[in-house]
Order: sequence, then structure tokens, then C-alpha cells
Amino acid sequence: MTDFIQVVTATDSQESARQIAAGIVKSRLAACSQIVGPILSTYWWEGEVKEAQEWLLILKSRSDLYIQVEEAITAAHPYDVPEILAVPVEAGGREYLDWLNHELKSSDIR
Repeated sequence: MTDFIQVVTATDSQESARQIAAGIVKSRLAACSQIVGPILSTYWWEGEVKEAQEWLLILKSRSDLYIQVEEAITAAHPYDVPEILAVPVEAGGREYLDWLNHELKSSDIR
């Protein structure tokens, strides 16, 4: 296992996804962000099944930065309850992981 994570969130527009991604990458909380979409999401909300077109963000970061990533997403996100899920990276290409770590901000925890 590595110290790296992928953080996923979805939002209601490509522009919103771009703004969230740019803010997080510029602050070096993520070394990279990918935006996928539009996608169709089906979910429960306020007692009903809903469908919505969304854009999915996949952020590449490190586990010690997760709280800051979550705070940045929450602050910039248009949803009342945004999806924010972190998935551990079990393994990855050594050169890619070295690059990823180099592009992320330093942490006092490390």
C-alpha cells in the first residue's frame, strides 16, 4: 500500500468541476485532477429517486492531505451534501508516484 489516495466528487456543471479542480491543484492539495462527463447519476435525495447530469472529478493526492482536500471541496462545491470519497491507492508506477509526491505540498505530518 502507498500513502496516496484518489478523491472523487461529482458536481452539476463542467464549469463548477473546473473551478474545484483548479483551486485544489493550484493549492497543491492534488497533483492532478481529471474531469469526466457528462455522466448520468441516479440517487436518493429527500425521499425520492432522482437523476441528474453531473461531472465527475478524480483528484490524485496523499492521505495526509485528505482533510484539507475535503475542506477545499466543501468550500467550493455548490451542493449541500457533496459526494467526497477517498480511495487508497494500493500500488502504482514508481515514476508516477514519485512525480505525484513531488507536486504535492509538504505536510507537517510526514
